[in-house]
Amino acid sequence: MKIAVQGCCHGELDAVYSHIHNLETRHKYTVDLLLICGDFQAVRNHSDLLCMAVPQKYRQLGDFWRYYTGEKTAPVLTIVIGGNHEASNYFWELYHGGWLAPNIYFLGHAGCVQVNGLHIAGASGIYKSHDFRLGHHERMPYDHSSMRSIYHIREYNVRRLSLLSSPDVFLSHDWPCAIEQHGDLRGLLRRKPFFRGDIESGRLGSPPLMGLLMTLKPEWWFAAHLHVKFEGVFRHESGTGPGEATQKEANPDEIEIDFDDDENPSTIVAQDAAPNPSGLAVHSGTDFSDVAPVLQAPIPAQQINRSETRFLALDKCLPRRDFLEVIDIPAPLDSPSHPSETVSSPLSPSSHAENPSPKLTYDPEWLAITRAFDEYFSRSQHQVSFPDEETARSRVLQELEWVRKNLVQKHTGTGEGAGEVSGTTRGPAISEHQVFVRTAPGPDSEGQGRGGRQHSTATPYTNPQTVAFCGMLGIEDRISPPHPA
Repeated sequence: MKIAVQGCCHGELDAVYSHIHNLETRHKYTVDLLLICGDFQAVRNHSDLLCMAVPQKYRQLGDFWRYYTGEKTAPVLTIVIGGNHEASNYFWELYHGGWLAPNIYFLGHAGCVQVNGLHIAGASGIYKSHDFRLGHHERMPYDHSSMRSIYHIREYNVRRLSLLSSPDVFLSHDWPCAIEQHGDLRGLLRRKPFFRGDIESGRLGSPPLMGLLMTLKPEWWFAAHLHVKFEGVFRHESGTGPGEATQKEANPDEIEIDFDDDENPSTIVAQDAAPNPSGLAVHSGTDFSDVAPVLQAPIPAQQINRSETRFLALDKCLPRRDFLEVIDIPAPLDSPSHPSETVSSPLSPSSHAENPSPKLTYDPEWLAITRAFDEYFSRSQHQVSFPDEETARSRVLQELEWVRKNLVQKHTGTGEGAGEVSGTTRGPAISEHQVFVRTAPGPDSEGQGRGGRQHSTATPYTNPQTVAFCGMLGIEDRISPPHPA
């Protein structure tokens, strides 16, 4: 399967799809899937801009709203995660994941899905230690503080992700802490010399994400955020030093990027050096000789003990930048066996009509984890205590049986072993349970306040996709706004 990977999008969706089309025309291949590693900016209207943490001069509608309203359709199945410059109110509507627009799927604040049997997991947002252990306390309308804390990754989601069997691909916005030690560090510093201080102090990147990388051992890890292309190989068998450099020679003529007005390199790059409380001991420096998971739980049946993870970070979408790369990754189900499985969303792009659309399905293990951890989901600052890893994994196994009985077997209509492809249990197609619905108006119909000015606050909406997801799993909907009395 040919997968296009994009760094920061920053609302330039037209340019991304145009670039993919040019690559397809030039190289005579078809891209099956697009992965976008955050700062997607799913802005539906002017009100959404009030919920996006960017300087005023960057509060622009961008391209997404045309895909949201149906004026345009994404030409390739697109999966996105969130970064630190998002319409956070819309991403909150789809906390568990869902269609942002036809053929554009949000993985959620954390999540895992399958595309033709390929396991793709991801974590939205960036790491800040002062919010990491808190619950999801933010409420609309967001103030200056909550507009930022809402996209800070929580321990709740890191713990949930750590319970996955080894996914094939992992998406993050942040870089895992110290991953720069496993590629061409000299070339990185030549292009970004202001990274040096944070690298030397072990503060570049996210400690919890490095914990996940070492625990999950995905084949590929894609990231963005730092606006530079960087490649590396993390070798799990030793984990004691830099991997072999795979970064191409830097272009000395490349123009350096300008950071946003309210951000400088230290606030973008530096993360608070704090231990990872997810049960994974992550050193904050660059010596990984003593780093290993604290709790050595039995490897799940589907766990793949990979010896290395290939890391790729990409730039933001601008001319003459390395913002997109196309990679061949084999998938267990490259050709869907049933016509109904080719439906990835309510609308299919005509430009790829001659090729079957990839099959996007729920990952049964992630559904089980979601059920097992639902009681620990907090909507206040206080986060209730989590179970130990052994208890957590035991609960996930119990919930996996529920998922197989109530969703997998019911979906296939057959008995034991249904939905198996190359040893991987497939869940039902996402489009059978979640269908895109416009909840907010587009920019042309959202209305205006007095004097022709835009409304000063954004409206929270109930998203039917979230209602459907929670109903499918039999969990409480803690995302949708309360109904007025």
